[in-house]
Amino acid sequence: MKTAAALAAILVALALQTTLAGLVIRGTAAIDLVLIVVVYIALKSGPVTGLLAGSVAGLIQDSLSSGIVGIGGLAKTLVGFLAGVLGTQFILTGPLPRFVLLLLTTALHAAIFMGLYVLLDLRQFPAPVPAVVGQALGNGFVGVVGFQVIEWLPGFMARRRAGRPLKR
Repeated sequence: MKTAAALAAILVALALQTTLAGLVIRGTAAIDLVLIVVVYIALKSGPVTGLLAGSVAGLIQDSLSSGIVGIGGLAKTLVGFLAGVLGTQFILTGPLPRFVLLLLTTALHAAIFMGLYVLLDLRQFPAPVPAVVGQALGNGFVGVVGFQVIEWLPGFMARRRAGRPLKR
């Protein structure tokens, strides 16, 4: 059941990512919803599940893009594993630690992704720092809000059901 939920979350993030990519104004920081979902899955389920979620999400995202298949998959795999390890070693339940984790994982993902493209001499990234910082801040904000909503929703629904009178 958890596998199906994780796969569904990845597919929804991919669908939103590809749909919203056309609506984003050029020059603004792009938010990587798939990376946010991989980090959330890794925090909730551990390093092995984070590794698997990162692999699947990254490879699917690579296959939908025009880049080299496997580079994004490798980056998301390593990020998913690291987020899972950090989630098991440290208490990352508050908004601030999660924001910092999303900043760090976004920076690591960008370093691996861009580093491999530059290392293989496939693409150059002139002045990537502002774009990475913008994406890290965007991922951090959207991720923390998303994490809070996801964790708040079941309790809200339970309280709502408990307050409703029974129909006869």
